[in-house]
Amino acid sequence: MLKFFPTIVSAVLAVQAVFAVNITQTIPVAKTLNGSYHGVHIEPLNQDLFLGIPFAEPPVKDLRFANPRSLNITWQGSLPATNYAPRCVGYGSAQQGFQQNEDCLYLNIVRPAGYENESLPLLVWIHGGGFSEGGGSDMRFNLSFIVNNSVSIGKPIMAASVAFRLGPFGFMSGDKVAEEGSSNAGLKDQRMGLHWLKENIAGFGGDPEKITLWGQSSGAASVGRQLFAFNGRNDNLFRAAIMMCGTAIFAGPDRSTEYYQPRFDSLVKATGCEEHANTLACIRQLPYAVLNNILNTTSFNFEWFPIVDGDFTARHSMMKEHPLHNPPTARKLSSPKSTASNINPIALVFLKLTPLTATSVGQIAWPADILSRLVRLYTEDKEYEIPSAVSMGGNVSLGPPYGAFWRRSAAYAGDYVFIAARRLNCQTWASAGIPAYCYRFNAFSNIFRWPLRAGHTAENTFAFANVQGLGEGDTNPLANKPQSYFDLAYFMSSSLASFAHDLNPNGWQGRDAAIESWPAYDLASPKNLVFDANVTSHLEPDTYRAEGIKLINDNNHLQHR
Repeated sequence: MLKFFPTIVSAVLAVQAVFAVNITQTIPVAKTLNGSYHGVHIEPLNQDLFLGIPFAEPPVKDLRFANPRSLNITWQGSLPATNYAPRCVGYGSAQQGFQQNEDCLYLNIVRPAGYENESLPLLVWIHGGGFSEGGGSDMRFNLSFIVNNSVSIGKPIMAASVAFRLGPFGFMSGDKVAEEGSSNAGLKDQRMGLHWLKENIAGFGGDPEKITLWGQSSGAASVGRQLFAFNGRNDNLFRAAIMMCGTAIFAGPDRSTEYYQPRFDSLVKATGCEEHANTLACIRQLPYAVLNNILNTTSFNFEWFPIVDGDFTARHSMMKEHPLHNPPTARKLSSPKSTASNINPIALVFLKLTPLTATSVGQIAWPADILSRLVRLYTEDKEYEIPSAVSMGGNVSLGPPYGAFWRRSAAYAGDYVFIAARRLNCQTWASAGIPAYCYRFNAFSNIFRWPLRAGHTAENTFAFANVQGLGEGDTNPLANKPQSYFDLAYFMSSSLASFAHDLNPNGWQGRDAAIESWPAYDLASPKNLVFDANVTSHLEPDTYRAEGIKLINDNNHLQHR
């Protein structure tokens, strides 16, 4: 049974409030395979929004923890798609202020008005949040501004966001879950949403052959998992991918069913299901309120992440041994029906300049010979010390706690968690003949205080062109910033929109001629585009800390990633 959300939620109103306008009486309508939906039209962005569209059966009762099931109903007339659905149940500060529900597999579509009879490229957003929190109704990741910019640069696109189950509801693991093939249900939710969009986006004015995935942080990791899903099987769901603050290589080790089995056993005990013949079925029948009260305690305050299940995620080291390198796939690079090799990914991760230390990323065990080399490189070589705050334009001294040794520790932690993986992604795509456009982000908004500088998620304001700071609470990210910061937001957002439109981040109307063209990654002369608001965005060699990063990448298998 379909649900409708009768109140215009604050997220929609927030977009309007920026422009001091109201929803107009123009009612956009779109037809899907199941039936028609009517959305809302907003001015002066001149956009049509279709919100809270279900793409799967509600994952409740017997479908709790299970693989998503296709929506199999039809109707006559038009159903409302005018409000965001509740978020998937999650645990974290980003969930505060949002309604949550197990029934949460819905998606949202934003299109520029007047293009309903066209065939626009589609950009699909997969949110981050550590696989434990987040959702499409978060105004920090509102899609209206990037869609609006795409029209202004002469490369119009439409955009969608897809929900997926979070935490234990999306990534429950254990022998019982594995036996029925339900591991990684949250990733399969994403996959089903992509199938729905592939089948139905033409009814909204979209081109099902021009779909680009876009994710940030764990959303980028999700995009990476989709690239290699089912051992690289091509379901023809997308042609390109954008990954920010994350890559196809997970920041930590890829876990297995065995790792999570003790946690599953603890849940069985806490729910009183120990004596039941089918413990998983017992947990599924618990009232949501009872199960939520158990999971939302300190006893279960740990992550539930995607695992290597031999199915959706076939094995460790997929980047190193990925199907793009295996014949006959490699011979089909130009074939529109080839496997994942026809993807043109844009692999995006910035240089982390954050107060990470080796401790903050866990106790990372290396063999003695590798450890000694890493210690030598990251403590003795001046190149491995990230710049000081003062040298980067800061007007403060961070003091002894953030001196040279801290900066070298931060360099190692940033390399291990993000930067080494980003470089390996870029190198891998390039070696397979797939255009990859890589960047380093070097600006920071008011959201980030010293000593963070350009920390994790720093580019979100800019990528989404959210210069008004929707969803940021009392902090306006660009308040009192010079015009160059606003220009950077427009430039970055427009570059991503341009890529989603025609796989080229360059060549859009109004692009600053003073900024060098963003080149595809070249193994012979690797370069990143540096997004910067302090100086003009520019190119730089992607060769810093080469020996240390290569040492990490060559030994990823030792960390099971």
